[in-house]
Amino acid sequence: MELPSITEPRPQPVSDPGGLPALPRRGRAAGLTGRRGECDTLDRLVAAVRAGESRALVLHGEPGVGKTALLEYLAGQAADAGCAVARVVGVQPEMELAFAGLHQLCGPMLRRAERLPEPQRDALRYASGQAAGPSPDAFVVGLAVLGLLAAAAGERPLICVIDDEQWLDRASVQALGFAARRLGAGPVGLVFAAREPSTELAGLPELHLGGLRDDDARALLASALAGPLDARVADLIVAETRGNPLALLDVPRGLSPAELAGGFGLPGAAPRTDRIQDSFTRQLGALPDQTRRLVQLCAADPSGDRQLLWRAAGRLGIPVQAAAPAVEAGLVEFGTRVRFGHPLARSAAYWSASYRDRLVVHEALAEVTDPVADPDWRSWHRARAATGPDEEIAAELERSAGRAQARGGLAAAAAFLERSVLLTADPARHAERALTAARASMQAGAFGQARDLLAEAEAGPLDEFASARVELLHGQIAFASGLGSDALPLLLKAAKRLEQLDIELARGAYLSAWMAALFAGRLAAGGDLLEVSRAARALPPAAEPRTVDLVLDGLALIVTDGPAAAVPALRRAVRTFADADLTAADTSRWGWLAQAAVSVLWDDAAWHVPLVRQVRLARAVGALDQLPTTLDVLGTAVAASGDLAAATALIAEADAIRAATGARAVPCTAMLIAALRGGQAEAGPLIEATIAEAEACGQGIAVAYAHWTAAILHNGLGRYQQALTAARQASEDATALPISMWALPELVEAAARAGDAAIARNALKQLTETTQPCGTDSALGIEARCRALLNHGAHANTLYREAIDRLSRTQLRPELARAHLLYGEWLRRGGRRVQARQQLRTAYDLLAAIGMDGFAERARRELIATGETVRKRSLETVTTLTAQEALIARLARDGRTNPEIGAQLFLSGRTVEWHLRKIFTKLGISSRRDLHAALPQAA
Repeated sequence: MELPSITEPRPQPVSDPGGLPALPRRGRAAGLTGRRGECDTLDRLVAAVRAGESRALVLHGEPGVGKTALLEYLAGQAADAGCAVARVVGVQPEMELAFAGLHQLCGPMLRRAERLPEPQRDALRYASGQAAGPSPDAFVVGLAVLGLLAAAAGERPLICVIDDEQWLDRASVQALGFAARRLGAGPVGLVFAAREPSTELAGLPELHLGGLRDDDARALLASALAGPLDARVADLIVAETRGNPLALLDVPRGLSPAELAGGFGLPGAAPRTDRIQDSFTRQLGALPDQTRRLVQLCAADPSGDRQLLWRAAGRLGIPVQAAAPAVEAGLVEFGTRVRFGHPLARSAAYWSASYRDRLVVHEALAEVTDPVADPDWRSWHRARAATGPDEEIAAELERSAGRAQARGGLAAAAAFLERSVLLTADPARHAERALTAARASMQAGAFGQARDLLAEAEAGPLDEFASARVELLHGQIAFASGLGSDALPLLLKAAKRLEQLDIELARGAYLSAWMAALFAGRLAAGGDLLEVSRAARALPPAAEPRTVDLVLDGLALIVTDGPAAAVPALRRAVRTFADADLTAADTSRWGWLAQAAVSVLWDDAAWHVPLVRQVRLARAVGALDQLPTTLDVLGTAVAASGDLAAATALIAEADAIRAATGARAVPCTAMLIAALRGGQAEAGPLIEATIAEAEACGQGIAVAYAHWTAAILHNGLGRYQQALTAARQASEDATALPISMWALPELVEAAARAGDAAIARNALKQLTETTQPCGTDSALGIEARCRALLNHGAHANTLYREAIDRLSRTQLRPELARAHLLYGEWLRRGGRRVQARQQLRTAYDLLAAIGMDGFAERARRELIATGETVRKRSLETVTTLTAQEALIARLARDGRTNPEIGAQLFLSGRTVEWHLRKIFTKLGISSRRDLHAALPQAA
């Protein structure tokens, strides 16, 4: 039985000008955009201080409401306006240390204390611990702080940002409050953030922060999820958190996509154990029995439908009056919708009920849910109420899975199907349903759950067709979770068995086997790429070819018959996939495989189309089996276009998803980025470690990829003999498509520069066999550049100019820059210094802008050889960041708060803050706002 077809996803964020799919929106839309009024207030404060006026302000609101994010915004705006920024952060363990906060603020300014009157100067020294003496008078300390701030502001406007004021020691707060109330006409601003303003800050202007607006809150909630969420559940979470950003991000934290199940599984998710939930449990225990039962009933239904809940309460004999104690306790509100005072109160209430009581409330909810208007929630509640196998409910869940997927993604469909398996008594049906549920779980990235379900299927009576599909799924799970060589024999065996049972499914199995063979490469066991391709070519032709048929035919042809024979079939497959009328089901199922067809066509623009489309769809439906690999490949394509920061962000997202699903992969795209940047210290160890890891887990293509990136690295550094060795190793592995093709230009350049013309000519011959049939500007431009290296005189000049002309019409900025570099080197060696300078300067500027510092240094040395003076540029600061740091920096630059960044990368807010401090140090900046200048906008 097939998984219900995937529906079209909801509209996705608009991509950036480069055509990349936008990362899930997290912060500018839900954080600062939702705080436009507050941001305007802070902007006016900065403008006033810059104009020479003094200002003080107290931001206050509940924990997690966004006070720190606004202070970061303020600091960035102040820095951009030319103001100095001083920071203080209250730390609870230091509350008893007198003047600890003041030391944070004034420590960097104490050199100006010499300008203060002696009593004030001494008071500051005593307070900061710089000198021993009597306990300073609070009034004198306050005057000293006021004078010190004025002295600092005499050099340039000063804005002091004081976060978590409630955790500052009282002595510091008294001094700062004293100063804030007495600011004169100087350009000084003092902005505090606190949960509740303390008495020491009485009289200062205040700005209260409430929750985000509903639309901003929904966007923030969606950003913390790996897949879709049922709309009614999302609305209720927004209502219960009251738009508190931290609470919104906390709801799904710690829950896997399978546990969340698109919202359907939320009430029954594993109970949490923390102080807050324990507090709610104690409150529930103090309620009257009828009230507690009512609260447990409300907790079991995340729709918040008041009429539905009262009908269910009537079924259980719970009177309306039972609501009053819960309302008075602040646990539940019965308004237009029923909502809990806090999401953890719902979880505590649900798990406070006994197993028997939970069955009863779900049964009552099922009985009052309209089977026509809301069949999915009804079947879900019926399933929760079932005490044993029930075929009627199991069939109902099976029918609901497709609709649940449309509302809650693949994880929701998997949850319905898995519950259907549990309620199925008939052994044959049980095995069939387990097989279907296993496939859905695999697609949702729940690989362990998928294997468990397959084990259930194998325990039942299986006919030949079902047995072959079990074998196919075992192979697909092995490939999706590890990309190693163990998947190939399973997939190949399943494909051969399916030939006699279902030819369409067999062709899909062969395509999966082809990809597994590609990744296994020369390390493949139990088959190889040639065997799979020959078997696929031997299949009877499809009467009406589908996308999968076209892709399989083209990929098999390139292995068996070569590029010239395969290109027409591959182009037809690409055109079909780019068709706007292609269903979401076909896109999801075959899109990530279709990109392989494009990658061998030397067509950079067309390569982006299936990748971007597939990333958007996989994000929308929560297809976590495919998304990381597709992000990796898109990262390679983006790096090849010269946007190293965006490529870094894509691979960091892929790594975060793998961390959540337990899948493994070697860091191929990270190697490419490091090689393009030209840092031997970073790239060299990474390449060596990757080769060792890839050989251990059977990823032959990763070994070839590593040799290719090593060739790029060494060509950039001018180590041509090493580049030649690496490029030969990559290009000689014919199974490593398209890496073996991409390595040929590196081999031509390295061999030509190393003086080995025979190797260079042979590599050019092989390259031409792949580029000529494609005929794209990318293919012919790179070919012309390579031909120019092996020619002389006017013909070489013409070829270099052709290469530059063709590559300038592509997105391959690194290849264009390298064409200018090679042309400039050739012109200089020919004594044409003036013309050489023009080409070398263009190359240098392009390479430096991209961040290809190895090649840029090569261009700089050539420029100096022409007699031009070139100041060596410092290493692009962004290149010093790790992949995770680069993504954190990008998200922070785009206005996302620490909790929001943490939700995407599965980090705590404190860890993000620690990373940001390291990032600021590496980039030589002092605030988030500086990231706009420190990072390229395309990042």
